[in-house]
This record gives sequence, structure tokens and C-alpha cells, in this order.
Amino acid sequence: MRRLSLPILGALALTSLACSASTAPTADQDKPVTTAGVWQPAPGMTQLPIWPADPPDGTLMPQPPENVRTYKEPPEYGGKSEAVLDIAVPTMTIMRPKDRNTGTAVVVFPGGGFQMVFITLEGTEICDWLTAKGITCIVSKYRAPGGNEYWDDNLKHHITPKIPRALQDAQRTIRLVRSKAKELGIDPNKIGVMGFSAGGYLVAQTSNVLAATYKPVDAIDTISSRPDFAVALYPGHICRDNGTKFDPALPIIKTAPPTFIAQAWDDPTDPICNSLMYASALDKAGVSTEVHLFAKGGHAFGLRKKDQPVGLWPQLVERWMKQIGVL
Repeated sequence: MRRLSLPILGALALTSLACSASTAPTADQDKPVTTAGVWQPAPGMTQLPIWPADPPDGTLMPQPPENVRTYKEPPEYGGKSEAVLDIAVPTMTIMRPKDRNTGTAVVVFPGGGFQMVFITLEGTEICDWLTAKGITCIVSKYRAPGGNEYWDDNLKHHITPKIPRALQDAQRTIRLVRSKAKELGIDPNKIGVMGFSAGGYLVAQTSNVLAATYKPVDAIDTISSRPDFAVALYPGHICRDNGTKFDPALPIIKTAPPTFIAQAWDDPTDPICNSLMYASALDKAGVSTEVHLFAKGGHAFGLRKKDQPVGLWPQLVERWMKQIGVL
């Protein structure tokens, strides 16, 4: 075997370090970049304000103008993902079916711990899948922070607002979509909700809280906000006190819509008790409930683990939607 002298080894090591320095991303390159301004969807999508004037009850506290945090992602995920912060003017973004129109619509509530809204990973990326299946998809950009209980990084504790602003926005969005059924070419009786993490909690709230949580502002608020079906992915905020207590602020009603729940056992952010407790409560109330629990998948997997068992959840949702007659 040929041996290399120490000087040659040293030269090779220096060359290797130089190459690594020139090609490897720096820590600064991997940090998310925050830019001021209202989030804008890609061409072909329509973003609309959901309230005709100022939203009811404003924001939890004075906050800076809306801004967007951009995270670097692998090329197969578009190279980036976006989260929206300091949302004072909630909107909905409409994505229409790509080919055939089934007449079914889904309002998507992205997660973000009610601190922000992860509008691409758990919003527009989900809509890309749904619209490919002939479903009209609407992404909700609800008020945050403070639309529901959230963790305050500065104060280092949870804050529970007295006014559920995110739920107000969610109810209004469902009503607004139903009011536009003819315009959007959808069946007003086939409008569902799908939420991720904190958005999964909004799914539970809109399914079980049917009375308006705000004073009516126009005729649209006379329309029902009850979804016709519901999908909750790794929901949070439901089980409290280390899994020993069900959220006392969340009622469970027997008229809640058929519900699909999926989560991974190894979720480090929202423990599995959220899905288990919610599914058990719905079942006890007589609500048709389908549950899929995966051994692995972590949190916030969205559509990004297609080669793992947890990546089968979209196919399971599609089959379930066909079974309950909405697709």
C-alpha cells in the first residue's frame, strides 16, 4: 500500500477544508430571513380579506405590521417555506381545481402555535395536493399571535386570550366560502376543514362551536359556519396538564361533522394525547371518527414524508372522503 508523507497529507487536508468552506452553507445562510410586508400568494391564487372593515376586537396587543419569515428548504420542496407573523388583517387565499371540479371545498388552517401561520408547508402545499384531486382549496391566514392560547417567547409562559380571534376568523372564513358557493362552483353542503397542529385545534373548535363568537357584521354571518367534514392532523391544545385533562374550553357536540384524525406517536411538539382524547370524546358523543396513529413521523410532517408510512395519510383522507360521500 502506498503511503503519503505528512506534507502531502497536510496539503490535502487544507484543500479539503478550502473546498468545504466554499461549498457548505454558512450558519447565516441557514437562518430564516424576515421581511416586512403582507404575504403575497403565487400567481393564479386569489387572496381576499375576510372582513368588510376592521376585524372584530382587533389584535391581542399592539403589534408591528405584518411580516414574512422565509426558511430555506431542499429543492424538492420549492427551496423555501414561509410563515406569516403579526397578522392583523386576516385573509383567505383561494386555489381552484387544476382540471376537473368535484364541487367539494376544503378550508385549510395551517399551524404555527398561534404565534404565526406556516402558510406554505401547511397551507399552499396542501392545496396543491387537494386541487390536483379536483377540490377547491382555501388557505386561512388568521390573526396571530394571540388568536388562541400561545407561548410567549419573551415572557416565557402561555398566554390565553379572553377573545378567540383565530376562531372568529375561522368561522367567518367558512361562512364566506359558503356564501360564494355558486361563484366558486362548489356544493355548499360539501365544505370541509383541514388543520395542522394549532390549525387542528381550529378544526376542533369550528366543528363544535357553532354559535358565532363575534357580533354579526353583515348578511354573511347568518350563514352556517359548521363544516361538513373535518380533518385534524397532529392537533394541539386539546389535552392539558401533561395529558391528564381535556381542554375545558372545548365543547363536544353530537352534531359535529365526520372527523378524520392522524398523528405520529413520536410527535415531540403536540403529544399523542391530543388525538386520543379528541377522538374518544367525539366517539362518546356519537360522531363518526376515523383515527390513524403512526409509529414515526414527528411533528409538522405535512406532505414531506412520502417515503414513510406516515406519508400515506393523504391517500387515507381521500378514501375516507369518498366513503363519507363528499368526494
